Amino acid sequence: MTLIAEADRARVARAITEAERATAGEIVAVVAGESDNHLWLPFLVAGAVAMLVPWPLIFLTWMPVQWIYLAQIVVFAALVALFSWRPLRFAVLPAAVKNQAAHRRAVEQFLVQNMHTTEGRTGVLIFVSVAERYAEIIADTAIHEKVATGTWQAIVDRLTADIAAGRAADGFIGAIDSVGALLAEHFPPGTADRTALPDRLIVLE
Repeated sequence: MTLIAEADRARVARAITEAERATAGEIVAVVAGESDNHLWLPFLVAGAVAMLVPWPLIFLTWMPVQWIYLAQIVVFAALVALFSWRPLRFAVLPAAVKNQAAHRRAVEQFLVQNMHTTEGRTGVLIFVSVAERYAEIIADTAIHEKVATGTWQAIVDRLTADIAAGRAADGFIGAIDSVGALLAEHFPPGTADRTALPDRLIVLE
């Protein structure tokens, strides 16, 4: 997963450092290759279809039961193999399922990266999951309550537009600058004790 090249990751890290110089808040950027492998899907699809296979063969043919059973096994194995192909698996997954998995991973990263431990509750996570085509900003309570509804989503929309246009690094830097400006407005340097969180793009393969 190479959404952002190594050289561009350094640009993102510098953007975080620059943004945090103007605020007591903390910004962490995370990009995940996928939030879940969704390997349950091939077995769910294959099992459901395989359960239906015997019925038309029983009622419409004189096929021996052994051959019907064999056909059921073949269909099951073929569908498991087919839907185990990663591009197809992610293509057929409902958007709601992918979004739920990615949101769950974002919340997990908010906790794993200790965003909730900042003294002033001013941590902001910028999260992107590539396979699910999902982006989210999670802000801790102190900054979230000061920002107008829809502000975070507007930043996410610009970020995803840049990613879709092949400008992932620029998108992250723009999002970091926007988040940094909001943090600087409400939490200038010295208004809360800083917790040393990583000033880099965290990449989860």
